[in-house]
Amino acid sequence: MASLKVACMVAVVFMVVVSAHMAHAITCNQVASYVAPCFSYLTKGGNPSVGCCSGVKNLNSQAKTTADRKTTCNCLKQLSGSASGINPGNAASLPGKCKVNVPYKISTSTNCNTIK
Repeated sequence: MASLKVACMVAVVFMVVVSAHMAHAITCNQVASYVAPCFSYLTKGGNPSVGCCSGVKNLNSQAKTTADRKTTCNCLKQLSGSASGINPGNAASLPGKCKVNVPYKISTSTNCNTIK
């Protein structure tokens, strides 16, 4: 009887951990909404807006796990490939301009599978 209670407790804890992890997974829609204020900078250059840098900082802080960082990287690659007029140099320089340490280069040539 005691082992059944322990097994049930383990199952409940496992479900809580798994559901908590799934609830925090980053989606491409979230990535797009975080970087949407950056479109002007990404296409025209100059200085990114406060809203842009805030979005970049928030996105970076949300991407805590390796899976989230890989997803974010792939979404950024997809967005930069599908949006017309994005300057690759502006995209690569965005983290530095916003004083955010992103653990990979923002580029369509970045291999997101190598991100840790």
